[in-house]
Amino acid sequence: MTTFDDRERAFENKFARDEEMAFRVTARRNRLVGTWAAGLMGLTPEETDAYAKAVVQADFEEAGDEDVVRKLLGDLLSANVDMDESRVRHALHDATVEARRQLIGIEN
Repeated sequence: MTTFDDRERAFENKFARDEEMAFRVTARRNRLVGTWAAGLMGLTPEETDAYAKAVVQADFEEAGDEDVVRKLLGDLLSANVDMDESRVRHALHDATVEARRQLIGIEN
């Protein structure tokens, strides 16, 4: 085995770990923002759990955050919550920071 092969394998492993962490952060973020939205809609604890899972599932519709923003904004407006897209995006950003903080705490 050459040094080049070792380095290549190390880079591939790092890339795989980074991708897995990004996936975990996004899933945790979606759960957190789903819980936030459920609170605004006045859902019960059982409904909140189901709704947070639905937000996580919504992220698999298309690449990027647009599917999650669309779901959250549509559901909040349907529940007569005074909301706009910029507040939803701000909540997504805050939830991303919190999700990353939580997962880094788990890893250490």
